[in-house]
Amino acid sequence: MAYGYGKGSYSAGFYCSYVTVTLIFIAIGLWYMFTGRGAEYDVGWVLEAISPYTWACTGIACAMFLSVLGAAWGMFITGSSIIGGGVKAPRIKTKNLVSVIFCEAVAIYGIIIAIILVQNIDTSSEEGFTENYAKYVYNGYCLFFAGLLTGLCNLACGICVGIVGSGAALADAQNSDLFVRILIIEIFGSAIGLFGVI
Repeated sequence: MAYGYGKGSYSAGFYCSYVTVTLIFIAIGLWYMFTGRGAEYDVGWVLEAISPYTWACTGIACAMFLSVLGAAWGMFITGSSIIGGGVKAPRIKTKNLVSVIFCEAVAIYGIIIAIILVQNIDTSSEEGFTENYAKYVYNGYCLFFAGLLTGLCNLACGICVGIVGSGAALADAQNSDLFVRILIIEIFGSAIGLFGVI
């Protein structure tokens, strides 16, 4: 399997899969429409059928999962460069662990937000749930999108910090004066995760 854009590449396979799935959904939608059952092909029904608590818990899971994924991805990127650059200049191994700590902070952001979101899940009785259903649905969607937004911001932050930390490690292996300059850029990159938390 090739890595380019030609026949047999990953991008061509992804594109073919995307087009195939899209055409299947269009064909199913047209079949429902032409057989007079168009109202059954409804996305709103799916959104209403899923419990608001499921949406809330899914958002909390997204906050934790995507934050930890971003942290792990960033540590993978920067760690491999620290080890590779440490072959030429062993002095960089301990100094560049700051990049790994920045990546770990991204996972902590996700856990903090997940704990805050769990506290906002409303408990209800059976009769209170039916009377205040709109409130619970709104709360569930808010928690879902809050967790999803935080997780995506922390995923981007972890990758950003990992790439900049990788550059910092390799630049420090060449010239030790560049470490502080690139560390400032890495601090700005880690601010993306704070924006998601706020």
